[in-house]
Amino acid sequence: MTRQTHQDINKEDYAQVVRYLDNAKEDLQKAGYDEMGFIYNYKDRKYVRRASGTAYNAVLMAVDIWLKAKGIVPTKKERKSIDFYRDHLRKLDMKMLNHLNLAYDTLHLSGYYDGNLSRGNIADGFEAADFIVKKIHPYPEAL
Repeated sequence: MTRQTHQDINKEDYAQVVRYLDNAKEDLQKAGYDEMGFIYNYKDRKYVRRASGTAYNAVLMAVDIWLKAKGIVPTKKERKSIDFYRDHLRKLDMKMLNHLNLAYDTLHLSGYYDGNLSRGNIADGFEAADFIVKKIHPYPEAL
């Protein structure tokens, strides 16, 4: 991402994304986990679902901010869907697209809709979310 794109990112919008992701991580800690041999599963499905949904929303907000900085804004008639994000990221940044797909599969589908309690699965989704949020950081040199 160019320096100008980073400068075009609104700091307040970025702070909101970080707040969402932090809230999601707090909810995930509330879920607790059990150790079953070498497999770890979360205990409380409610907190896992809420954390996954909140983290996925943070991802979408981050991608929206990034696309807006690139001059891509959907028309009023165009409803944003995962396909909207995929189509634009496919043209701009394949690495970000891969992380979006991972976040979609693990956080949105598996964590939020299915209520998957696998700690490893959810951790992969959170890593993808962290990658995307760090990628749009308004001051990349501060990282």
